[in-house]
Amino acid sequence: MRTIKIIVEKHSDGYIAYPLGIEGVVVGEGDTYEEALADVKSAVRSHIETFGKKVLDPESLVLEAFVAEAAL
Repeated sequence: MRTIKIIVEKHSDGYIAYPLGIEGVVVGEGDTYEEALADVKSAVRSHIETFGKKVLDPESLVLEAFVAEAAL
């Protein structure tokens, strides 16, 4: 089993979640944090089943993720 990092964003109309370090586009959504997380985990499993484990290229392994704000 491999651990991946998942970003979960809270918006006014619900939550969006997406994994880091996976080839391709995978997104989950839900009315709650837990629903969005469960949805994206299911989507990642489906993505791997469809395209193979090559989408989990170890070269693209994200070690850390940061959130920063910048005034522009």
